[in-house]
Amino acid sequence: MAVDVLTPNQLPDAARLLAAGQMVAVPTPRWYMLCARAADPAATSAVFRAKQRPGTKPLLLLLDSPATAETLFDLSDDAHLLTGGLWPGDLALRLPWKPGVEPVEAVGSPALVGCPDGVLGQLVALAGKPLAAAVCSISTSAAGDEDHPALTADQVIAFDRTTRAGIAAVVDGGICPHGRHMTIVDCPAGAAARLHREGTVHARAVEAALAPAGGPHVG
Repeated sequence: MAVDVLTPNQLPDAARLLAAGQMVAVPTPRWYMLCARAADPAATSAVFRAKQRPGTKPLLLLLDSPATAETLFDLSDDAHLLTGGLWPGDLALRLPWKPGVEPVEAVGSPALVGCPDGVLGQLVALAGKPLAAAVCSISTSAAGDEDHPALTADQVIAFDRTTRAGIAAVVDGGICPHGRHMTIVDCPAGAAARLHREGTVHARAVEAALAPAGGPHVG
């Protein structure tokens, strides 16, 4: 079945596909991401299969706001500073679930959590539920030399054709210019944040957001 190509003005159509249990590819400044509703095991399993990704490597959880993170996760003081200063954006935080909140299996525990801006952020808001996401490419353990993250809608379609992923639609946002990973900061409960990986958000931006707490421990 062919991948539908949607414009950013057709995000409500993409949200309806997600609600129906389908997988949608969405542009970010970095690259295209495969998205599904996080609480839908069949849909998230499709993301794992498409990427040939081991189940031991959880997906990214996407939220619509810092307020939603507050309801689901045990946010440290540093996590509050980071969500307040750098969300929405290309920063992902590794967060522990709140006691009493059932972890979403596809994203693991602790979970890697983002609050995106741009087209993807708009789609998360329209979906009304957290999304699980991963880069539109074969996962590292199964990837060959020619397997690169999709930077255009045409590359998403080629990925779907090659892998028979079953992507329902791609939102065509043009060429993704950055081609880099998100920045990741580990935020354990009751402990200082630690920069795990620098990506599109510069380490100095993380330091600036954490300045009231003395800055991160750079690993």
